[in-house]
Amino acid sequence: MVPAYRITRLTSDASVIADLSELLIHIVANGGSVSFMHPLTSEKATAFWKTSLAAADRGERVVLGCYDGDVLAGTVTLLLDCPPNQPHRAEIAKMMTHVNYRGKGIASALLQAAENIAVEQGRTLLNLDTAADEGAAGFYERHGYTKAGIIPDYAFKPLGGLTDTILYYKKIGKNDSLNS
Repeated sequence: MVPAYRITRLTSDASVIADLSELLIHIVANGGSVSFMHPLTSEKATAFWKTSLAAADRGERVVLGCYDGDVLAGTVTLLLDCPPNQPHRAEIAKMMTHVNYRGKGIASALLQAAENIAVEQGRTLLNLDTAADEGAAGFYERHGYTKAGIIPDYAFKPLGGLTDTILYYKKIGKNDSLNS
């Protein structure tokens, strides 16, 4: 973990939702392809995080935040609510680091924390997707994720134009009963 920062599970506290909403708006405004279009309203960002954190309260996901003091520098979501035939799998989603905090190890620390939680939950496979244009492909590959394929013209970039999406996976933990 990055020593100067604190990573924690986030709750549906109003101030946390406000911080997450502000971060999401910032990421989208700076071209981050995280399912939303620019300009993103505060109302839409808030509604998204209220829904996401309610799912976390039900144990369907874990939303992690990385703080520099009182400032939310980054977040990642670990999706745990998979179909009954996929109890061994989880998904990494909404990896976001504030532009001012990039290159400081925050995304790596968040990803490692999410992977650790997935292992604790008995998951042995993680998957994720990232935009091919200006996405985090190199970041995920440096962290041991394997490219499974590319879907052309998968989504619109937040500032306009289509982008391909790259699908990744990573085997984690160990569970011999599921691997046989």
